[in-house]
Amino acid sequence: MAVQSWSDLLKSSKKTALIHDGKRKIHYLFTDGKEMAEEYDLTTDELTVRKWRSKSTFKGHGPWEIEVGEPVSSTVASLESDVIKENCSNPIFLRKDTKTSFQWRVRNLPYPKQVYNLSVEPDQRCCVIRTTNKKYYKKFNITDLDRSQLPLDSSALSFTHVNNTLIVSYKKPKEILTLEHELLCEVKKLKGTNEGDVDCKTQ
Repeated sequence: MAVQSWSDLLKSSKKTALIHDGKRKIHYLFTDGKEMAEEYDLTTDELTVRKWRSKSTFKGHGPWEIEVGEPVSSTVASLESDVIKENCSNPIFLRKDTKTSFQWRVRNLPYPKQVYNLSVEPDQRCCVIRTTNKKYYKKFNITDLDRSQLPLDSSALSFTHVNNTLIVSYKKPKEILTLEHELLCEVKKLKGTNEGDVDCKTQ
C-alpha cells in the first residue's frame, strides 16, 4: 500500500453507492480484498461513519472495525446481546470528524479542563492524552495522515472539555481537505440506488 498512493487506491477501488435514510453510503472494494464502508450526511456532506473489513483466513471476512463514528455497542441496545456491555461510567473513546478537523471525543471524563495534557509524538506518529491526576491515558494515531504519509503538527492539536466529555481536535492539513473534496465530488457522481435494490451501480 505504501508504493501506491492512498489517492490512487481510492480511485482504482470498486465503489458501490446506496442512498438510504438521509445518508449516502459508499462501499469500497480494494484490489487486496480489503473493504471500506463510509456514510455521508446527505444534507451536510459530513462523513459520519467509516469502517474497515479485511479478508479472514478462516471465515472469509473478518468483523467490521469502526474508524469514524459511534461503536455499534453504544448505539444498539439489546437485552439478548451476547456481548458484555462496557460499564457505562467507563471512558468511551470515539472519533467524530467535522469538515475542517479530525475530532475525537472521550465521554465520561468528569475532571476539569486543566487536568488534561495533550501532546504529539512525531517519532511514534501518534497523539497522547494524559491527565495530571493519572486517571486517564490514551495514545492514538491519525490514520488519515498515516495513509497519506503526512507529518504530524503539534500546532494543529487543540482540545476543550464540556459536559464530562473531552473533545480533541486536529486541524486537517490542506492536502487532506483537497483529497476529501475530490473524493466527495467523485462519490456524488455515483448513481446511488435505494435500499432494497439489488443491482447497485458500481464504478
